[in-house]
Amino acid sequence: MTITVNVTVTHDNETSTTTVTQFQRDELKADTLGLTLTEAKNLLQRLQKILVSHQIDEHNQQQCHCPDCQQVRSKKDTKSLTYRTLFAKLELESPRFYTCSCQPREKKSESPLASLLTERSSPELLYLQTKWASLMSYGLTTDLMNDVLPITICDSSVRHQVQTTAQRSEDELGPEQVMFIEGSPYQWEQLPDPNARLFVGMDGGYIQAREGTKRKAGWFEAIVGKSLSDDTDNKSFGLVTTYDEKPKRRVYEMLQAQGFQLNQNITFLSDGGDTVRDLQRYLSPQSEHILDWFHITMRFTVMRNIATSLPAIVEEALNAKEADRYLESAKWYLWHGNTYLALENLDLLEDSLVWFADDNDHWQKLHRKVEEFIIYIRNNEAYIPNYGERYLYDEPISTAFVESAVNHIISKRFVKKQQMRWTKRGAHLLLQMRTKVLDGDLQTLFQRWYPNMSLDDVDIELDQVA
Repeated sequence: MTITVNVTVTHDNETSTTTVTQFQRDELKADTLGLTLTEAKNLLQRLQKILVSHQIDEHNQQQCHCPDCQQVRSKKDTKSLTYRTLFAKLELESPRFYTCSCQPREKKSESPLASLLTERSSPELLYLQTKWASLMSYGLTTDLMNDVLPITICDSSVRHQVQTTAQRSEDELGPEQVMFIEGSPYQWEQLPDPNARLFVGMDGGYIQAREGTKRKAGWFEAIVGKSLSDDTDNKSFGLVTTYDEKPKRRVYEMLQAQGFQLNQNITFLSDGGDTVRDLQRYLSPQSEHILDWFHITMRFTVMRNIATSLPAIVEEALNAKEADRYLESAKWYLWHGNTYLALENLDLLEDSLVWFADDNDHWQKLHRKVEEFIIYIRNNEAYIPNYGERYLYDEPISTAFVESAVNHIISKRFVKKQQMRWTKRGAHLLLQMRTKVLDGDLQTLFQRWYPNMSLDDVDIELDQVA
């Protein structure tokens, strides 16, 4: 059995037919049923070339005339333009024409096709490269696309396209501001009632660094945040603290995407670090800032683990049981928002430890941890609420949901099973695309850039690959 695939093109009442390919089939077997992957690739590649060839020919014929006076323009020369699509790498004929003298013009010649195709890759190719490279390594993205599409791409090409797309999105970000609170309390009261509260958590993670030819350059910090709302989809953001020049603007735009307005209550939860705290300031007049209970309990856990192994120096010295009692009491007071009594217990413990810190490494280690914790609580005293009361009323007290976001956004792509080292710029730009993919906003972004692009059939569920 022979099957012939033809393409018929009708233009200006003229019809032309081109044979694309032929398929030979004899005995039916499992491996001869339908199209093979190689046949499908060849078919798509040939169809793409035929379709594009007719489109380019028609466009070039239309450009032979001046767009203003419709006079025929003289051709200067013809060059080849490389354009990559999902189904073929194309060499397009790009003629240059002398500009017409009917209007004053800056240039003596122009290439209409080169001006039209300012990018050298199709939007759908850019979209798929950006999407998959945000979810898995550049190498796996390259392997996937080379396996299923009739094109050949390399890791560096994917990396370049992702960074170019991310930079275009970055360029659209508004200017940084110290304060985003505008208007007066009277104007805020005139706004419609917000439908739901917003809960925003922020936390940090670390990415292995490289600088130029220096492959091992330590680590740098990335901040990840997540905004929860009962009324809209959850949103997230990520940034490299020492690279990003618009961190507060980025947080503000995330809130705007959830319909934020200035009379809306926002609860910010963080670990108390200055970098994270600065991001939260002056975004909303109705905001409250809370020190994350999760980070408090982690510090208590470390100190109590050290205390359990403390040896007594002398019979009347502070022992492990008494040290643990001080810590347990301080934790109980902090849970109920009583920082005064919590610090009083911690100060008593620190005073007891200071006498024996030089005699034993365990005592010295615990003393150092208690000292650091006292400073931590004093610096964040204003942000410690009554956690027990909030918990009773089902109010958030922990950034546990952000811990999962750190794992989801940073660890799975940049750390776990990914042994790459990153430049700050490369990591920051990839973070922007990864958060858009995980939030489901990448499709909206591309459709805004390319209104005629249809992505309804491109997206799939991301839970299994993110």
